[in-house]
Amino acid sequence: MIRQVVRDLPGYQPVDSLEAVARETGHTVHALIKLDANENLYGPSPRVLEALTRPDDYHLYPDASQQAARQALAGYTGADPDRIIVGNGSDELIDLLLLATVEPGDEVIVPVPTFGVYLDRPPLFGATVRVVPRRDDFDLDLDQIEAAIGERTKLVFVASPNNPTGNLVSAQQLVRLLRTGVLVVLDEAYFEFAGRTLLPLSREFENLVVLRTFSKWAGLAGLRIGYGIFPPALAEAIWRVKQPFNVNTLALRAVEAALADLSVQMQKVIRIRLERGRLFRGLRRLDLLQPYPSRGNFILCRVARGDAHDLHRRLLARGILIRKYDDSLLRQYLRITVGLPEHTDRVLQALREIADEVA
Repeated sequence: MIRQVVRDLPGYQPVDSLEAVARETGHTVHALIKLDANENLYGPSPRVLEALTRPDDYHLYPDASQQAARQALAGYTGADPDRIIVGNGSDELIDLLLLATVEPGDEVIVPVPTFGVYLDRPPLFGATVRVVPRRDDFDLDLDQIEAAIGERTKLVFVASPNNPTGNLVSAQQLVRLLRTGVLVVLDEAYFEFAGRTLLPLSREFENLVVLRTFSKWAGLAGLRIGYGIFPPALAEAIWRVKQPFNVNTLALRAVEAALADLSVQMQKVIRIRLERGRLFRGLRRLDLLQPYPSRGNFILCRVARGDAHDLHRRLLARGILIRKYDDSLLRQYLRITVGLPEHTDRVLQALREIADEVA
């Protein structure tokens, strides 16, 4: 009854809920420090919170055309609203993109390590994933990517900043990929924290898709709001295959409110950038971890002394949640979300204590 590809699928492993972690550790939910999913712990802007309290039209279906949200996004991005589509998170847009473009037997290239959804979803649409390791510094290995491109290559996924490594794709690197002629999907989920976008290249290259989200900078992970800027022909195809009411009323309303309150929310982004620097410097002073420079709202660290999973357990026992990895590429790495200043203080203090314990 179940398709073989589904039986074989490892599946993306999301982080545990706070309630599950509280039961496991004995901490209360409110005592936990959640730094494992790259959420914006400052939360959404006041105007968003106000907009979400208006229950006047919840009995009606949302606007299937997403007209107001797409116009607001056009003002934010400078893109033609006809090229913008809002999704129930960027994950849905990835599925729709694959549904619209991939034929059985096509290939999708994914430089790793990166966001696991790029690896998990293509097989469901009949595509084969070709993994290309990044360089030792986690930069793209363009020579190897180009060598992997074949007659059946349909698209390449790249992220800038890349999750979990935090590094950027340069304009020169992206142009080189685009000149191969394959469809390039650029995920800019964290671009607000980097202060740099490669979206303008979409005006020059018709084989560039740019995906973004409101989960990170806007503090709206719980509403699942992603959007993409697509080439016109691909945008038309995605409108044909997507569900008509894929984005709920609250999410569409939050898009408009967040962009109307942009200056307030970007002040929180600036605070996170500043806190990222303080966390990085504090981690670097410890001989326990080797942090990597990051342009996202997170920092990847190689555990230089001891075992990464043991360090994760020790932090969890102290009520601090960070991201660990089971795959061989990142088995000895941990990723820490940049939170509030008091969170940085708690993390650094806990790591100093643990460094003494494992000395």
